[in-house]
Amino acid sequence: MITKIKLLIITIILLVASIVAAASVPPLPDYKKWKKSSRKVVTDKKSLFYGIHYIYADQKAFKGYKSDNRFPEGSRIIVEHFNIKGDVSSSDGPKNMIVMMKKDKRQTATGGWLYAGYTAKGKPSGLDPVKNCFECHQKEVSSRDYVFSGISDFQVSKGVAP
Repeated sequence: MITKIKLLIITIILLVASIVAAASVPPLPDYKKWKKSSRKVVTDKKSLFYGIHYIYADQKAFKGYKSDNRFPEGSRIIVEHFNIKGDVSSSDGPKNMIVMMKKDKRQTATGGWLYAGYTAKGKPSGLDPVKNCFECHQKEVSSRDYVFSGISDFQVSKGVAP
């Protein structure tokens, strides 16, 4: 009887923990109408970013890109990752994940950014924002407000920056 009670308590704790974890990941915004970067291809299979990706920036984030990567509170950046189709990088394969960064000064453990990962279908992926995101952002681009991409990643039209 005591074993059944312990099992029930553990089950309840795990259920509550998963609900809390899911609740801490904001819903994926409707980002398809935001500014979109040019297509990026990373062919190094050892890279975390192996594959094809596109960056989307909302209005606040795009202003941050234009301001030498100084992003205002509330800026949101989305990165869509796709597999490379076959052995060539000339066409996008299936989407494999989506990552969001949102400027949020309350996120002191991650440089003032909230990091969230989503599956290809937009469901929370359980990404660890410190281990999977911030450690590299801190090490590589802390002087750029923790953002790898820049204004040059976005399409240039007729020689004029976007």
